[in-house]
Amino acid sequence: MSSLRMLVRTLTVAGLTAALIAPSAVARAEPSVAELTARIEKSSTELERVVESYNKLNEEIKANKAAAARLHARIGPLEAQTAQSRADVGELAATAYKTGGLRTAQALLEPGGSGSLMDRLSTLDHLTRQRQERIAGFTDSQRRLLDQKARLDATLAREAAQAKAMSGTRRTIERDLAKLYELRRQAYGRATEAPAPRPASSSRDDAPAVSGKAGIAVRYAYGAVGKPYVWGGDGPDGYDCSGLTSAAWRAAGKSLPHNTRMQWGVVAHISRSELRPGDLVFYSGLGHMGMYVGGGQIIDAPSAGRNVLKRDMDIMPIQGYGRVR
Repeated sequence: MSSLRMLVRTLTVAGLTAALIAPSAVARAEPSVAELTARIEKSSTELERVVESYNKLNEEIKANKAAAARLHARIGPLEAQTAQSRADVGELAATAYKTGGLRTAQALLEPGGSGSLMDRLSTLDHLTRQRQERIAGFTDSQRRLLDQKARLDATLAREAAQAKAMSGTRRTIERDLAKLYELRRQAYGRATEAPAPRPASSSRDDAPAVSGKAGIAVRYAYGAVGKPYVWGGDGPDGYDCSGLTSAAWRAAGKSLPHNTRMQWGVVAHISRSELRPGDLVFYSGLGHMGMYVGGGQIIDAPSAGRNVLKRDMDIMPIQGYGRVR
């Protein structure tokens, strides 16, 4: 009986030991490359949305700065006009004080004055209208000046709030990038793709023959192949997705905002069957985009750690297609 109890005790201890060891062995298991790649793709998608939010803030700040500059330009002349109107009203007040207010009117109406009564009434009416116009001019100038200043203050306050939000978004991006780069190191041994070897001939030489401004944009996109993804970048050394398309079309003389959603808002929406090189392909959620270059392919800046490349356009669900006007 004693031997049996000892055997049972031995087996129990062995079983407990195995149970304790097994979970720790599982916990120490390293994620596979496939698992890491899936996490990288998920992190990249999330990061790109944050980057595009940053780009949108940047575009809004640029627009507000331009609006503030226009308001400043208007305020200068308005200030001068208001000052002149104020001086005119001051002159009227001084004249009224010196003449005793209604003395001019009384002199015009007293018997024995020059001209007929109608002439004198007409002169009085003219003087009254002139004074009223000057006072009204001053009031209008002052109102317009105050309105422009209020608009400027609101614009500057909005710009300051956006700059603050931009700073927070920048910190979020840097933190997420560090995590993403660490995942890439674990999966591929390095944080970023190796720079693509530059061919003897320019990548632009591989571009299809496309005429007009679209051809210039397409050749620019081909020339960017192999350059690194740089968040917030619009060239020439690196790009994010909307930065590449805006830079390519800027080279062709067309201005596009550096933001996917904003670009979607300014292009002409077309069908897939209408696609031609130079058109833009937008992906679901408007978090990513690329330039169509023919043959069912796009050139795009994929995500952090990768390089600009040409690939099949059906890389993910498509939101729609756009043509630069």
